[in-house]
Amino acid sequence: MRFMTWNIRTGGGDRLPAIIEVVKAERPDILAVQELRDFHRYGEKRLRHFAESVGMTPHLARSVLGQPVAVLVRPEFPILGRSIVRWRLHHAAASVVVSTPAGPLTVVSTHLNPFSPYRRMREARWLAARYAPSRGMVLVAGDLNGLAPGEDHTAGLAGLAPLYHRRHMNAAGEADTRAVGAFLSAGFTDLGLGAGPTVPTPGLGGKEFGPMRLDHVLVSPPLAAVARDLRVIRGGAADSASDHFPVRVDLDIIPR
Repeated sequence: MRFMTWNIRTGGGDRLPAIIEVVKAERPDILAVQELRDFHRYGEKRLRHFAESVGMTPHLARSVLGQPVAVLVRPEFPILGRSIVRWRLHHAAASVVVSTPAGPLTVVSTHLNPFSPYRRMREARWLAARYAPSRGMVLVAGDLNGLAPGEDHTAGLAGLAPLYHRRHMNAAGEADTRAVGAFLSAGFTDLGLGAGPTVPTPGLGGKEFGPMRLDHVLVSPPLAAVARDLRVIRGGAADSASDHFPVRVDLDIIPR
C-alpha cells in the first residue's frame, strides 16, 4: 500500500493540473492533502474534480480559521469510518478508517499552526492523545510546520528571513521541535528522519522557509514495522506544483 502527503499551497490555483499529474504518476492508495482553499465551495466542485481526476474517494475537513484538509482513498479500500476535527486546531484534521487485509487502518491528514510554536505543540499533544498509537494501525501525516528532534536544523534556520524566526525558534534561539516531539513522546515513529527538506521547492520558494522538513509521516508501531522506502518526491512537476514537495512511503500491508 502506498501513502502520500502533500501541501498543495492555497488550493493549487492554476497549478492543479500539475498537482494531478504528480499524484497520478505516484499512484498513492491513500493521499493526505493540505491547503485545499475553496475546495468546499460551489458544491465541492473543485474537490470532486480533483478526486475524479486521480481516481479516489475524498473526505474533506473544513477549517474555521485556516484552510481545509482532506484524505483521499482508492475505491479498493472501503472506508469504514470518517471524522472531522476543527476544535483546537488552526486548520483542521480529516480522519478516515479504511479496511485493509491486515485490519482497520486509521489515517489522519492535518496541518498544524504555522505561526506559534507553542500553539503548534498544544495541537500536536491533543491529536497524539486523540489518535493514540496504542489503538493499532494509525498514521498521522501532513504539514506539521514543525522541526523534528534528532536532526541538524542549522541550515534551515539560517535560511529563514528574520521576520519568520519566531515560527521555528524557541526563546533561546534554538530550533523548536516540541510539536513533532509530542507525537514521538506519545509512541509514534517519525518515518522521515534523514529524508531531507520538504520545503522550499525551486519553483515556489518563499522567504518564510529555509531548507526544512516540515511535512511528516508519523506511524504507530505496527506500521513502523512494515514501512519502507520513504521519499521526498523531487523533480519534474513536483518542483513547481507547490511550495512543498510531496512525501511518499510504502507500507507492506498488502503486495503492490
